[in-house]
Amino acid sequence: MVTPMSKTLEFFFDFGSPTSYLAYTQLPKIAADAGATLSWRPMLLGAVFKATGNASPVSVPAKGKWMLSDMKLWARHYGVPLKFNPHFPINTLTLMRGAVAYQMHQPQDFERYVGVVYRALWESQLNLGDPAVLASTLLDAGFDVEAFMALVGDAEVKAKLVSSTEEAVSRGVFGAPTCFVGEQMFFGQDRLEFVRAALA
Repeated sequence: MVTPMSKTLEFFFDFGSPTSYLAYTQLPKIAADAGATLSWRPMLLGAVFKATGNASPVSVPAKGKWMLSDMKLWARHYGVPLKFNPHFPINTLTLMRGAVAYQMHQPQDFERYVGVVYRALWESQLNLGDPAVLASTLLDAGFDVEAFMALVGDAEVKAKLVSSTEEAVSRGVFGAPTCFVGEQMFFGQDRLEFVRAALA
């Protein structure tokens, strides 16, 4: 008996994006409710910006000010905590390599790692761009810090993050979060109801 291919919800994300954090708090449930597989797609947002000529909304002062208040409204709507990180923007290269590394080599720890990093950045307001703070955060969460550093230095991991970012750009991604249901692209955490409808 042939079973139909399960639906897949692709989530292109970078930990440095607070709106990606908001999407992260909702997408697992949206995927589960639809009987879909959530495919986590780490990418480097800075490289996406460079390739597409885009920039962070906070680089436009008026838009940045509005966006901060808008994100608070969405966090309240979702019923999740959100505290804007005073260290923003944070260099997320090591963090995103970590996501790829756990996907490739320790998939059983991947989602736990994602949760630890997102909460540290957008709930606890930690500066994970500081290696000492990152090491302490991972250690407190039960991760082997030496093993983590070895993984993020792996050439295969580095290459995979680059190729995932290039794939995102080639498919039309210009920012984060970006979701795909099949070939249909949805940008922004405020489009999640459209994502839900596409999965249905």
